[in-house]
Amino acid sequence: MKYSFSNRGIPAGNPIANIFVVLVGALVIGVSVVLGFVAFVVLGTIVAVLAAVIGLRVWWFNRKLKSQPQRDSTSSQRGSGGVIEGEFHVVEDDRDSAHDS
Repeated sequence: MKYSFSNRGIPAGNPIANIFVVLVGALVIGVSVVLGFVAFVVLGTIVAVLAAVIGLRVWWFNRKLKSQPQRDSTSSQRGSGGVIEGEFHVVEDDRDSAHDS
């Protein structure tokens, strides 16, 4: 097999056209690299801002949790919305009375 590399898609007849194709190709590659870099910087900035916001929120939440006083289970604070401790007595068992009828 014999390959010919003389015509690689560049019009060989006109040297001005060859120069124009090479310049346009280099310009397109350069613009692509610049736009890729800009897109990378924009996405990196968005990720950094989101990470900072989430980190700040987690820090604020942990700070707020640590600043709250620790409640003891034996302390009786009314209106605290915590656990109410006490005893109960069954006055009437409805299950037994339902079978008697």
